[in-house]
Amino acid sequence: MTKLTKSNLFKVYDSKPETAMDKTTRVVRQMVDEETEQRDAKNSRLRTARLEREANTPPVTKTSAASKSRRSKAASTR
Repeated sequence: MTKLTKSNLFKVYDSKPETAMDKTTRVVRQMVDEETEQRDAKNSRLRTARLEREANTPPVTKTSAASKSRRSKAASTR
């Protein structure tokens, strides 16, 4: 009787090659991940630019001239 070892006790199965569907899935996921990274980078760049622009511009105050003109129109129609 032969001596049992790992090599002759267990059958060694070759890993199956990547199917066309597996390859397509892998490529598509890679593309989607790259697009997501690019979109996130663009969003953060635009957000930073917007926040800098808002910080550098003085706040806009409404003038009371617009409300006065409304009142004068309302008064003149009566």
